[in-house]
Amino acid sequence: MAKNERWHYRRFLRGRFKANRRYKDRLFRFLFRDKKDLLELYNAVNESSYTDAEKLEIITLEDAIFMKMKNDLSFLIEEQMILYEHQSTYSPNMPLRGLWYFSRQYEGWVAEQGEDIYGSKQIKLPTPKYVVFYNGRREQADYGEQYLSESFEGGFGSGCLECKAVMLNINRGHNQELMGKCRRLWEYSEFVAEVNAQLAKKTPLKTAILRAIDTCVEKGILEDVLRKNKAEVLHMFLTEYDEKKHMKAVYQEGYEEGEQAGYSKGEQAGYHKGEKAGQRALLEKLVQKKLGQGKKAAEIAKELEIEIAAAEEIISSLK
Repeated sequence: MAKNERWHYRRFLRGRFKANRRYKDRLFRFLFRDKKDLLELYNAVNESSYTDAEKLEIITLEDAIFMKMKNDLSFLIEEQMILYEHQSTYSPNMPLRGLWYFSRQYEGWVAEQGEDIYGSKQIKLPTPKYVVFYNGRREQADYGEQYLSESFEGGFGSGCLECKAVMLNINRGHNQELMGKCRRLWEYSEFVAEVNAQLAKKTPLKTAILRAIDTCVEKGILEDVLRKNKAEVLHMFLTEYDEKKHMKAVYQEGYEEGEQAGYSKGEQAGYHKGEKAGQRALLEKLVQKKLGQGKKAAEIAKELEIEIAAAEEIISSLK
């Protein structure tokens, strides 16, 4: 990419979309907020050996990925557009999320360059690469690939669109070679494993996290982060685990409501009704929680990644 093209693209991202620099909302993003750590992760994944962190330009977009898809990191390096996602709950829809993200980025790229999409000149674009770092409890192989066409009615390979997401299992004991090349990623994996080990003993969540922090500090794992940011890390994990538990409970309530309605009416519509009721109830409870923290509609909409009008409507109904 030419120097003037990089400058125009930076200006476009900061102006129209505004680069997302809120790196402290979740631990995975927090750990790789520094370009040096992010470059080390890139080198480990790609088996490369770049040393100049300034070659890496973070371009994560506000609202590029919707509600609760929050651990994304994206950047430009050597004519590549990289999207890294952290996934603690397995989902087969990662390629669709990637398609939305890259479509938005490329639309901005072409617009800023002033290129004619109908012209005879081929528009050169940075090559997209999409990696998902998985550390959920569902058993997964070290390496996997998900394809957008697997979602099509015609099945894998059908249709005219494709988006591939490479999934890397970063749970303890997996991808040992990768972990050996990126200490920060290994430390993150070990910390999560320590938290889960405590939870497996029926330890209360807050106590489990605090014990995991103390254990890791003693072992020199994430010591620099955990000593300095203990309270912040505790808050990140408490929030993330609480939201997962809450979301699961609300969706289960919605499903059971739909199931009961479906049996009583003898039709499947009840299931859909229950699912929608669960989604609505979840949003209402999350909005109510943030209202209790003194946050306004615009801020709530931004954090939950919903339209401001939707947030205002929910706030109005709660009142």
